[in-house]
Amino acid sequence: MSTEQLDAKTIEIVKSTVPVLEEHGATITKRFYEMMFDNHPELLNIFNQTNQKKGTQPRALANTIYAAAQYIDNLETIVPVVKQIAHKHRSLQIKPEHYPIVGKYLLLAIKDVLGDADTDDITDAWGKAYGVIADVFIQVEKDMYEEASALKGGWDGFRQFVVQNKVKETDAITSFYLKRKDGGAIPTFVPGQYISIRCTIRDGEYSQIRQYSLSDSPGKDYFRITPKKETTDNDVPDGLVSNYLHKSVHEGDIVEITSPAGDFILDLEQSEPVVLISAGVGLTPMISMLNTIVEQQPEREVTFIHAAINSGFHAMDDHVKEMANKYNTVDYYVCYEKPSELDQKNKTFQKEGYLDLEWLKSILSDNNKVFYFCGPLPFMKAVKDALTEWEVPENKYHFEFFGPAEQLN
Repeated sequence: MSTEQLDAKTIEIVKSTVPVLEEHGATITKRFYEMMFDNHPELLNIFNQTNQKKGTQPRALANTIYAAAQYIDNLETIVPVVKQIAHKHRSLQIKPEHYPIVGKYLLLAIKDVLGDADTDDITDAWGKAYGVIADVFIQVEKDMYEEASALKGGWDGFRQFVVQNKVKETDAITSFYLKRKDGGAIPTFVPGQYISIRCTIRDGEYSQIRQYSLSDSPGKDYFRITPKKETTDNDVPDGLVSNYLHKSVHEGDIVEITSPAGDFILDLEQSEPVVLISAGVGLTPMISMLNTIVEQQPEREVTFIHAAINSGFHAMDDHVKEMANKYNTVDYYVCYEKPSELDQKNKTFQKEGYLDLEWLKSILSDNNKVFYFCGPLPFMKAVKDALTEWEVPENKYHFEFFGPAEQLN
């Protein structure tokens, strides 16, 4: 990841813009998306418009630009961020021809927001820097495209799959079992990865792409996704694709998906005890990890911890109970925020309220384990704070965002 083609003056100017980006980054990226979509509406087929309305996508891009400016003389520092974004780009089918468009409107947005403060020197420096950063992403993504296509059963682009089974898990969560329409093999994947699904929703002007974690272990003749039907939150409308899948996609229907991607993955080279912590539909990649561990590493200790409002919102509870009963290496704990009377009567949970460090310490023998967690943003912040307070090293915990990456600090 070389910046040798950038001269010292260019690097100095780019780094000098760090305070400006920190202050105006979200405004710049919001303006960038407005200008780009106005001039290239075809890109609305790729970008998640719900994340645009929530502001999460502009914030994520602003954080990336800020990091790139901060480390422009040592881009190796942000390799993990680059790879994480590149996985999403490959899954969404972002191609090299998209980068000049992004660069053009990013520079225009900087100028539009900063006005006279954006000098010709700054524009030139950022133009050069963007070219280097874009080349890095293009090369990383090229390797990912080639790797995905080279897998047995792998492919590039979108491929048609048939909904073999549709299974209701809760009122808001449903599993879809997907098999290739042409009957061919499907590639393996690493537990924790996701696929992109593309839908052309009736009356919609543009196709919609969403990413969903694979919720079963690899090696099957199907992919399984388990999306939650997203409902209205403040001024953000119902989840367009999740509601479409739940209400309008049935067994026998055809959907288009990309091959598995993602870097939130279970390390199968290790054998140390694993703790899988989830809330809500964040359990989907954890189920994939759990199923894989008991199939491929049956001697490996795993603790599965799940938080939900109550049993009415708790998907796949019976499955995890079955795993815990079948394998003495699997422990299972449940935390309900507001348990129902039936939950209280049947004692279907171990903790009432919210997950906290005191409870984690009471159910885990020690912190000498590797932790994976996924769920709503406030939940993940709480888990990260608890692990930090418990002095769990950063390289011993891993987490996944559903959507653009946010800050957990």
